[in-house]
Amino acid sequence: MLSTVYSAGVFGIEGFIVSVECNGLRRIPDFHLVGLPDLAVREAHDRVYTACENSGYKFPALDLMINLAPADRKKEGSGFDVAILLGILHCGGYLRPDGDLSDKCFCGELSLSGSVRGIRGILCMCAAARDAGMKEFYAPAVNAREAAAVNGITVYAVENIKQLVDHLNGTERMTPVVRDVESEIRYGSYGVDFSDVKGQAMAKRAMEIAAAGGHNILLIGPPGTGKSMLAKRLPTILPPLSFDEAVETTKIHSVAGTLPSDVSLLASRPFRSPHHTMSAVSLAGGGINPRPGEVSLAHNGVLFLDEFPEFPKQVTDSLRQPIEDGKITITRAAGRVTFPCSFMLVAAMNPCRCGYFGDPTHTCTCRANDIRNYIARISGPLLDRIDIQVELPALTYDELSSRSSPEESSATIRERVIAARKFAERRFESEKDVFCNAKLTAAMIRKYCVPDEAGRELLRQAYESLGLSARGYDRTLRVARTIADLAGCETIGAVHIAEAVRFRSLDRKYWKN
Repeated sequence: MLSTVYSAGVFGIEGFIVSVECNGLRRIPDFHLVGLPDLAVREAHDRVYTACENSGYKFPALDLMINLAPADRKKEGSGFDVAILLGILHCGGYLRPDGDLSDKCFCGELSLSGSVRGIRGILCMCAAARDAGMKEFYAPAVNAREAAAVNGITVYAVENIKQLVDHLNGTERMTPVVRDVESEIRYGSYGVDFSDVKGQAMAKRAMEIAAAGGHNILLIGPPGTGKSMLAKRLPTILPPLSFDEAVETTKIHSVAGTLPSDVSLLASRPFRSPHHTMSAVSLAGGGINPRPGEVSLAHNGVLFLDEFPEFPKQVTDSLRQPIEDGKITITRAAGRVTFPCSFMLVAAMNPCRCGYFGDPTHTCTCRANDIRNYIARISGPLLDRIDIQVELPALTYDELSSRSSPEESSATIRERVIAARKFAERRFESEKDVFCNAKLTAAMIRKYCVPDEAGRELLRQAYESLGLSARGYDRTLRVARTIADLAGCETIGAVHIAEAVRFRSLDRKYWKN
């Protein structure tokens, strides 16, 4: 008897349908599994056999040949267990012969007791099943709410094999998992707020501009000036995730296995803060079967790199292409996969190795050449990709202890950020895939970032005195465009150019002399 049951796999963050073909012949019992399975899939026989017996079903005494199609595509993981066992049970006569399995997809790992365990990438698998025309998707109970985020397909939560067999036979029906996911997407809770940060008005202004335009930002200052505090609070002033952004972000974390057990759909923008000892593969992603790296886990959120010059040059240089393209392509023997990685980069660094260059209360012990070498650890091309560079001075006692005027909350700043983004969106209605000023191409900059006469003259002086590169020139115009948007001005004026130039700290000559 031949039975076909459908399951799904994942490559990158895209799911694909797998046909589990099971042929059972009445001769000496045997078990063969083909279709490019990895070790975890090949071990399915032992899990499936024991789960079958412990669920109250006699394992069929058949010569079983199981093929995972398409046979030329690598299958990995334990998510095919449920489909394999259903195919075997169908061949053994435990499922209704007239039952239609052609519009159903089954995913999950089996425990030896017959219960169904959760797997990674269930959201991607459910989306693939929906796109393939499937009507029903059966997911492990712990993953079911995550799968139910996909519209257009009925999702069932499976606790164990006996429950699933009874449902398919019509003896005890399961209830679909129902979610109104779009209404669940609201501004996430972060537990921190900009009102916690004392002083640093210029740095807060820089963070607001960065959030409004989606710009990358570099924070420079002595230890204890609030660089990490500001970076951790940046997600709190970004616009809320849209439904499509939430689904795409959740897909990445589901595949990577970093989705919290109590979260089925991410409602807060990711904040990733890897240590400077990480490798380039950990940052960019990779492996024999490519997995998302930190740049992809920060997609639609913030990637914070503290102690920026301490990261190996190979690691920081691997950021250059993802920052520009918003995606990263990894090529391995198993194939080529592209992960999205549209993130805001927030980097923080001390002004020198000892940390106190320019600090009025501490003596810097570094020589001038040491300071230049420390800054030079960040490559010029990477610095050119960071739109805003701002210095944070050491705080005085009065600034830290002042209670006279409360600091602005994240909610107040976020309202201005959202207003500026909406102001910019109206300008970009005819452009594709542009939703903030940081995404403007060179041609768009010439079209939308045209300063008035006074602004052009000021920009010319800054270009010549600071020695800006062509990319630095474009970055300055982008930041000025965002400053103008925050002010509700369609025309970029000299005041907007002047403020944008202030945020090019590492281009100033005193760093270079």
